[in-house]
Amino acid sequence: MNAPEPRKTYPATFFFLVIAISAPMWILGSFLDESPLPDNIPLTDIGATLSPAIAACILIYVENGRQGLLAFVRRLFDHHRIKKRGALVLILLVMPALYVITYAALRIAGIPVSAHVELSASLLIAFVMFSTGAAMEEIGYSAYATDALQKRFSPRATALVIGVPWALWHLPSMMKMGQSPQLIVWGLLGTIAFRVITVWLYNNAGCSLFAVILAHAVGTTARSAFPGGRHGYEVADGSISYAVIMIAALCVAFFSGRARHVTHAFISQ
Repeated sequence: MNAPEPRKTYPATFFFLVIAISAPMWILGSFLDESPLPDNIPLTDIGATLSPAIAACILIYVENGRQGLLAFVRRLFDHHRIKKRGALVLILLVMPALYVITYAALRIAGIPVSAHVELSASLLIAFVMFSTGAAMEEIGYSAYATDALQKRFSPRATALVIGVPWALWHLPSMMKMGQSPQLIVWGLLGTIAFRVITVWLYNNAGCSLFAVILAHAVGTTARSAFPGGRHGYEVADGSISYAVIMIAALCVAFFSGRARHVTHAFISQ
């Protein structure tokens, strides 16, 4: 008989802990110069990215003890939950496909964009780095917060409840990178939309944490390979690139299942 899934009952406390752990990193980041990381990601984001994992692990330990925490961490390798081959295809291709659509939309709009796609060994290093960051974020936002919230709300409502604070959590990084107010607004909306897509992928993949980590990492790496890099992707203040993600999220919200709760998210497999 399978061991019960660790209880997750404090989503509000989770978000509070994420902010509390991240805040010192943001303050420290304001005193540092430009970052050597890809896409000019602020150096302290490495530390801040750890906050969802730390917050989730603290709460899991408090609620379930050491054995519950070990079971929770094992979710990082729960690829066995992915039962549908189509789900794996979506995980690998959905974000790169949206970037292809974005590129086509930029060209159709007559916005100058590079024709060079950056494909090099450095992308493998970036993928490893982004996978690590995605694991630290998604073990908190998906394996803890999504599971907890979907006991009470629909997947769409859950995505919004998580997406708004998750987007605002990126705000200090956006400001540190010197983004324009317009780009920040489009970026925040795009981040919320990405969470809608992420929750959909998570549920479609049998609530596999491994699945959303892979989707998150593939998407971030593919954005780095976008012609012109992140600057090329966010041309026109991100109005086209993030609008594409928002339209995709609206389609997901409209066409995905209408069930209010996702019960299989809480069954140990």
